[in-house]
Amino acid sequence: MKRKECMNCGSHNLKEFIDLGLQPNGNNFPTEENKEQEPLFPISMMVCEDCWQVQIAEFPSQEFLFTDHPYITGVNVPIVKHFERLTSNITQKLGLETNSLVMDIGCNDGTLLKAFESQGMRVLGVDPGLRTGELARDQGTTVCRTFWNLESGKAMRQLGIFPDLITATAVFYHLPDLHDFIEGLKQVMHNNSVFMVQCVNLRDLIEKNQFDHFYHEHSCIHAISPLQRLFESHGMKLLDVEFTDIHGGSFILYTGLETHPLPTSDNVKRAIELELQAGLDKIETYQNFAARCRQNADDLVTLLTQLKAEGKRVFALGAPVKGNTLLNYCNLQPGLVECATEVNQFKIGRLTPGTHIPIIDEKTIEQQPDYYLILSWNFLDYLIGKYKGYLLEGGRFIVPVPNVRVLSFESISK
Repeated sequence: MKRKECMNCGSHNLKEFIDLGLQPNGNNFPTEENKEQEPLFPISMMVCEDCWQVQIAEFPSQEFLFTDHPYITGVNVPIVKHFERLTSNITQKLGLETNSLVMDIGCNDGTLLKAFESQGMRVLGVDPGLRTGELARDQGTTVCRTFWNLESGKAMRQLGIFPDLITATAVFYHLPDLHDFIEGLKQVMHNNSVFMVQCVNLRDLIEKNQFDHFYHEHSCIHAISPLQRLFESHGMKLLDVEFTDIHGGSFILYTGLETHPLPTSDNVKRAIELELQAGLDKIETYQNFAARCRQNADDLVTLLTQLKAEGKRVFALGAPVKGNTLLNYCNLQPGLVECATEVNQFKIGRLTPGTHIPIIDEKTIEQQPDYYLILSWNFLDYLIGKYKGYLLEGGRFIVPVPNVRVLSFESISK
């Protein structure tokens, strides 16, 4: 059922601005045998014209989306390196000490927690996933298999668990109920506790035409101004914000109880000013964004159709969930993209959701294609380094965001 109230402020003043159509769960990779049994859900995004929170119109159940999630943090080299840097920065910034307790909500395979543990801290994971949780446990990390909400927060409190740092990277925009999640946090936070959340930055998304960040798992996309309103409504405050290029542009937000001794940094005020300058409080900004994204999709289909007519072979490089939004929005069937290459064991041998493009192990490729469609464009610099030999031999990358462009070794070298 389509959302009628803003998930942040409760307003009914919601405006739909982009519709990506009916799509399957972008992280549910079917086999050849069950490919016709994929349930479809709409991907339509709305913005609240009172608090300017961007949110999905219809959010499938958390159980459907996350209990058998195939994403593995540890196979993603840029993310692992980012987490190592993030851990050092947070430890220094907050003055965390040996034996401090760090709890990671949505811990996946425990990669971030391992980085904290290597610095002598106690760690605890929370994650509802079946397979990824087992990967973390196999490495010795304690993981509570549950969704985070008020009830799980109460359960932790009864166990006497009060973390010094709570982290949530790529989780805080996966929630059906932001308020329930925050009330759960308050159950286990003490006066000096910090909740650190890393989110895709709405301002970057809009300015860089990153429509493929919209998929069923993303119940919302955050900006600083709506989050300030949200946390303050729960007796919490923003402490500081930093920006990073990860995922095409993200922010790292530090929050605490309103009694936290640290004041709100001027960085928060400056971040909100940048959002206003970008027009995130104007509906025309979102409508113009949607028009640019439609043009981008049309341009990509035109290019791939032309390459097919010329007899060129195109593979997709990676099968990330964001890439499946793009593949389905553009309706890119196996006729235009021959296969997708992957390193994730949970995806290899299956098909991309909806478009049913075969996913193969990148190690088994015998003959490289003429072009790779870069679905993980947010790791473009890493992929250019990894595939330098391919590019030197005349291979080319098709990058779909922010605008469709073809990269050769010569154009990259310039």
